[in-house]
Amino acid sequence: MSTRANESETVATPAGEARISWYRDAEPARAVIAVSHGAGGGIEARDLRALAAALPARGYTVALVEQPWRVAGKKVAPAPKTLDVGWTALWPALEKPGLPVVAGGRSAGARVACRTARALGAHAVLALSFPLHPPGKPERSRGEELTGAGVPTLVVQGGRDPFGRPAEFPAGTALTEVAHADHGFAVPKSAGVSEAESMAALTNAVVAWLDGMFG
Repeated sequence: MSTRANESETVATPAGEARISWYRDAEPARAVIAVSHGAGGGIEARDLRALAAALPARGYTVALVEQPWRVAGKKVAPAPKTLDVGWTALWPALEKPGLPVVAGGRSAGARVACRTARALGAHAVLALSFPLHPPGKPERSRGEELTGAGVPTLVVQGGRDPFGRPAEFPAGTALTEVAHADHGFAVPKSAGVSEAESMAALTNAVVAWLDGMFG
């Protein structure tokens, strides 16, 4: 499937200009799935591209969100509060289609979605590679951010993610494991699973979860 955006728009925020790339299908959508990148990369991440390629044909518009720091060409993400300001300011643009909005992101972007979901009125949260703790420091848990989202939340986590393996998440977490995958959902060749198969597992799990909410 093509991952070429139907439309790209720039949105002014107090943190600078953000950018939204829209991926739509010809059929009416049931919801907008808005996902942002992590602190070390952009919307070219394999999981975000996979969602943009697969979800529109399944009835969901995908909005890939580039935070202001990334649009400005900076290599280091700002403080969490600044990330939240940028995300909050562009939320009206995500609501413009008049559809329920699922807030999402990978890694730091997932944290932003969790912290702001309740205040923004997000329908749900999609947390990709949620960084439950810094690598090797499970005592520094960010579990409260995840459980405090206040809306239905799905975590999609790599089986060998050093920022939190699936078994480390709080009891009751709705979680889909991508077997053998690391924090970026890369799978070693020795696992005998292709990237296409891993991304299909990821997108199918997300669609099943969305279908459970939107029918």
